[in-house]
Amino acid sequence: MLENANAGIRAYAEKAGLEIDWETPHSTLSPLASITQTPRAFDFENSHWPPQFHHTGPFHDGKGREKVDFPWERLTGEPLIYASMGTILNGRLDVFRTIVAAVAKHKGLQLVLSVGDQVDPEQIGPVPSNAIIVKRVPQLELLKQSSVCITHAGLNTVLESLTQGVPQIAIPVTFDQPGVAARIADKQTGAVTSLDKLTADHLSTLLNKVLNDSTYRDNARKLQRAIAKANGLSVAADLVEESLGVTKKAG
Repeated sequence: MLENANAGIRAYAEKAGLEIDWETPHSTLSPLASITQTPRAFDFENSHWPPQFHHTGPFHDGKGREKVDFPWERLTGEPLIYASMGTILNGRLDVFRTIVAAVAKHKGLQLVLSVGDQVDPEQIGPVPSNAIIVKRVPQLELLKQSSVCITHAGLNTVLESLTQGVPQIAIPVTFDQPGVAARIADKQTGAVTSLDKLTADHLSTLLNKVLNDSTYRDNARKLQRAIAKANGLSVAADLVEESLGVTKKAG
């Protein structure tokens, strides 16, 4: 999959007339601007950022998303645990079953589990009556009501959780996810585990920890405030225009 992605990038660069030494990673960095939606407050300390590197904040604003039907009437008002393993590598039935079993060990919680398009919710088997298992969900709206987000540590889901002040339990799989999970651990906005350690008992213990230790929610809310202050989407747009020499018209 990664090789196919790189092939596409190289083909586009050649078509655009870009001369790049693919053996030298630094040659792929833009001399104009490199912009990350990772907030500065969620990144590691580093004194070597180049001057054209900019932290902003999440680029999502909730607009333009496909409308997703969801059975809102099934929410019970109990503390909500939202779980998703992303949209790409999310076909692991064993992981979904472990999440269901872990949350079922806690009385008075409700689970919403998004399983994506690779799995039929019926394949997960018997689930508690207050567990809602669906292929897709309106994630931003659900996070606004959630107490904890169980996630693959994809950057978008983690930043959306932090935007709502929701602590996480991260189960990274691949790509950038271990790095995002390392930031969750460093900033203590949640707990981190791995697929090889994942059992219902272990995940249940982590869930109990994140729910009952206020440190995680306090730190998630600290990031929530930093994200709101950063106004990342607007700042990123301004940086793009500035780096390209675009002058704003007087209003």
